[in-house]
Amino acid sequence: MLDTYVVNGLVCQDRRFTVPLDYQQPEQQQLSVFAREVASESGRENELPYLVFFQGGPGFGASRPTGLDGWIGEACKHYRVLLLDQRGTACSSPVTAQTLAHLTPEQQAAQLAHYRSDNIIRDAETIRGELIGDKKWSILGQSFGGFCVLRYLSASPDAIEQAFITGGIPSLTRPATDVYRKTFKRVLDKNKLFFETYPQAQSIAHSVAQHLLTTPETLPDGSPLTVERFQLLGIHLGMTGGHQELYAMLEQAFVEINGVKALSFVFKQSMLSLLDYDTNPIFAFLHESIYCQAFASNWAAHEVRHQSFTNEFNIDEHSQSFNFTGEMIFPWMFEQFSQLKPLAQAAQLLAEKDDWPALYDLQQLANNKVPVVAAVYETDMYVDIAYSNETLQQVNGAIAWYSAAHEHNGIKVDGANIFSTLHKILNP
Repeated sequence: MLDTYVVNGLVCQDRRFTVPLDYQQPEQQQLSVFAREVASESGRENELPYLVFFQGGPGFGASRPTGLDGWIGEACKHYRVLLLDQRGTACSSPVTAQTLAHLTPEQQAAQLAHYRSDNIIRDAETIRGELIGDKKWSILGQSFGGFCVLRYLSASPDAIEQAFITGGIPSLTRPATDVYRKTFKRVLDKNKLFFETYPQAQSIAHSVAQHLLTTPETLPDGSPLTVERFQLLGIHLGMTGGHQELYAMLEQAFVEINGVKALSFVFKQSMLSLLDYDTNPIFAFLHESIYCQAFASNWAAHEVRHQSFTNEFNIDEHSQSFNFTGEMIFPWMFEQFSQLKPLAQAAQLLAEKDDWPALYDLQQLANNKVPVVAAVYETDMYVDIAYSNETLQQVNGAIAWYSAAHEHNGIKVDGANIFSTLHKILNP
């Protein structure tokens, strides 16, 4: 019996599927994959075709709907939407330090190697077979979900009616070092915009950094608060609303106690809530590995930072200015985050792994027959527009819709407009 309920006019059904951890050994460990099917009442009664949503990340569950609003409300005019919690996330046999604790580092690394887009798409195909057999469905990928879409187009194009991508066009061949050389430059641009918008922010951020260089501080969970960890907050500079949220946090960084300035509890608690690596470790483990095909990541962001951007991002007592970093993973994170620390050896093994299988079939993409449209955000901090264009040129028939008005999370803040625009391009 399926759980069915209605949220502000949106009919929801919760579904669970069983898939193998390793499709090469399907009789071994099994995983549970959760998906929430949502539709309007009429869409459910008329059995509209399916649209499968692949969430950004990697390592995050699908969005939880609040009703027939945003992109989901627009999509439900044409589809029943399947919100997939990708393997290891949210309600799908979640991967955390807690659930991995019984394994050796070697076993942890071996298991986590099965959580990239190739197996996410194998899961999707298993689910399609159970739900609709050989019938086609349409797919939508946001951010890392776009990586999943391109994998799907490579591996099982006959399953797809139409494909939509928002803010997630990866390079098909480039290593992670190439990606981060571009990314660091865009992060500097976002820092410049942030500090120009909020004139007091540079002074506050610089003061926090200098304080952390001389004063040991811990967060409410007991883990260390360091300069490099503080810099990670720059991940929010690429989101609409992120600049405002970060400045609001900086405004409350210090309190005065008996005439002495100290970092506030509110600021420290915000550090925990705004950085979710502890609760979503797949993001830290595989963020670089999602680019790997027969080569190792070898802590690519760390390498690029120290090779090419030392002056811009390294902070010491003589530094006159401060810059936040962005969506990067560094090896020291597995020493400082409380729930990553027990997984440090596994992370190192994955960083050294050089036999990752190929993710994309370049010939298949060159001969692509599936209608594809992608929203490409011109100032996206996380996805380089030049590499997006490079990839789109390699996918036969792919259409790009460019927007200078949206950041990476455009589908969250203006989703109805974005999805409607993309849908009309493929369905005029």
